Amino acid sequence: MPLRDVLVVVYDGVQSLDVTGPVEVFDGAGRCRPDDGGYAVRTVSPGGGPVRTGSGLHLLPDGDLESARPGPGTTLLVPGGRFTGDFEPRITDWLRAYGGRAGRLVSVCTGGLLLAEAGLLDGRRATTHWAASERMARDYPRVEVDPDPIYVRDGPVATSAGVTAGIDLALALVEEDLGRDAALLIARHLVVFLRRPGNQAQFSAQLAAQTARREPLREVQRWISEHPGGDLSVEALAARAALSPRHFARAFQAETGVTPGRYVERVRVEHARRLLEESGEGVARISRACGYGTPEALRRAFVKTLGQSPAEYRRRFGTPPA
Repeated sequence: MPLRDVLVVVYDGVQSLDVTGPVEVFDGAGRCRPDDGGYAVRTVSPGGGPVRTGSGLHLLPDGDLESARPGPGTTLLVPGGRFTGDFEPRITDWLRAYGGRAGRLVSVCTGGLLLAEAGLLDGRRATTHWAASERMARDYPRVEVDPDPIYVRDGPVATSAGVTAGIDLALALVEEDLGRDAALLIARHLVVFLRRPGNQAQFSAQLAAQTARREPLREVQRWISEHPGGDLSVEALAARAALSPRHFARAFQAETGVTPGRYVERVRVEHARRLLEESGEGVARISRACGYGTPEALRRAFVKTLGQSPAEYRRRFGTPPA
């Protein structure tokens, strides 16, 4: 089987996990499924010299960026970094000249800013790390910025959110090239807890919402996460916080940024997603365990949140029996 080319651009200040996470996924394809072929990964830097990552690690690239020429069989990967001033012109000039020649153009985290600066995201939908999404939308109005998903595919261009989202995107690319079983095998080999779909939000329900300041409300947040199948009505939650339902609903939204109902829905969908991925339980039982009662109620929640039914989600992301 032919090797598939992956060209990774590195530079001073690059985020080390943006580089090593996807590289480990691509390298794992050759080790986990050698009969399917693998990936020839090559790193290049401006001038070809060693680079110092943002965390202080030193990387020794394979070659010089200026002499690299991606082709139709190349996946060109641009990781993110700490961009506090102007971009390195040797990188953006090279991307303008040669980035469009790659078969697939991929960015991790703030690497999407480099693609946008080079004009490679114009007219496309893209994402980046949540902290940089406002900057991307402001500085590059021709890019349709979606700040929520962990990664976005728009034709041959794929952009991802921060750090670990690059692993999710790399696994999705392996699935595209070698099939679902290969991607799941690599994910298990890397001990990746969950292989997330691209339209999943960058934050879990607990991270997306703020932690309440008052202990009774924090206790309610913990209770919701630990009892997704329980009675999580406003009245029941208000009783746990020793507040009236009206006062509780106002205080919860004021301190967490979301309504109690929205928070409960996010937690229940996440719990259902994990059960669909990791267990062989039927959809009816999962629906009851997550507080939906019926498969139809679970289906509506999944379509609203993830854009697909529970059955479709399980087919794509469920772990097959050993």
